[in-house]
Amino acid sequence: MADEKVSPDALAKIHHGFRAMILSRTLENKLSSLYKAGKIVGGVYLGKGQEAISASLGTVLIKGKDVYAPLIRDQAGRTAFGEDLLDVTRTYLGKVTGPMKGRDGNVHRGRPKEGMPAMISHLGASLSYIAGMLFARRLRGELNDAIGAATFGDGATSTGAFHEGLNLAAVENLPIIVLVVNNSFAYSTPNDRQFSCDNLISRAEGYGVTGHEVDGTDFLACMDVMTQAAESARAGNGPQLIVANALRLCGHGEHDDAKYIPAELRAQSRDCIEVAESQMQENGFLSSEEIANIKQESKVQVTEAVAIAQREPTPDPRKDDWQALGMKNTIL
Repeated sequence: MADEKVSPDALAKIHHGFRAMILSRTLENKLSSLYKAGKIVGGVYLGKGQEAISASLGTVLIKGKDVYAPLIRDQAGRTAFGEDLLDVTRTYLGKVTGPMKGRDGNVHRGRPKEGMPAMISHLGASLSYIAGMLFARRLRGELNDAIGAATFGDGATSTGAFHEGLNLAAVENLPIIVLVVNNSFAYSTPNDRQFSCDNLISRAEGYGVTGHEVDGTDFLACMDVMTQAAESARAGNGPQLIVANALRLCGHGEHDDAKYIPAELRAQSRDCIEVAESQMQENGFLSSEEIANIKQESKVQVTEAVAIAQREPTPDPRKDDWQALGMKNTIL
């Protein structure tokens, strides 16, 4: 990368993705502290170690044009896609001012009209509804060069909804990025008990779609692969299946100590944030001082967003009559 000429547009995207990684890690560290202090009701599921994968995907998507279905560990992708930081803090703290008005749990937030539907706990299902959103646009003549993206863990690829959704996307040649983050464990189930093929990328050929594989701890490699996949999808080349390999640096959730991960495997893992920092400096994209400033700015942003949300009210059942979707007083 250091010997290659990087265009201003590509460099801007690299900067954007890197900032999203730093802001996401800073935010999630704060959410972890709030959870442990009893300030958050419900679970907290962090994407520590997966930020390079997530941020690079969010960076190549265009808010207002594309549709994106992130998972619970895709804070970096949400941030890169343009999610308001206050949407996050207000939702986790159960505030009525948030996008879900203090309802529907802290991980199911979304703004469907802005191209980011709320995550559902049936993880494989998001492929079907992103495919459906794209197909509906095609039927209305509104697809143009918009694309869609959905993220999955290795475990979600074993669900029936994932297979049905990918088959539909392939048959209809839909412009969708199907990102599979292989964490080596589906909660505590290792890969060798999850699938029998040598590599999940083998499934691309089985469905007749384009396959890509990348080291999920390598930020610049992730940016390259996501960019290629997005450009290919926009050009009409159908679904792009990406398998990004990265061992998460935390458990399934903040309640999980991940003792099932062998010590030798942990020893082989690396932090994508540290890798990205080195890459930014080695390639002359950012100086150590500039990186330090980004970290400080992220701390200020997170502190301010948490402080604002903490001052705001929670739902009042005697006053609120809000509905997430649909029309009131209407028989469907």
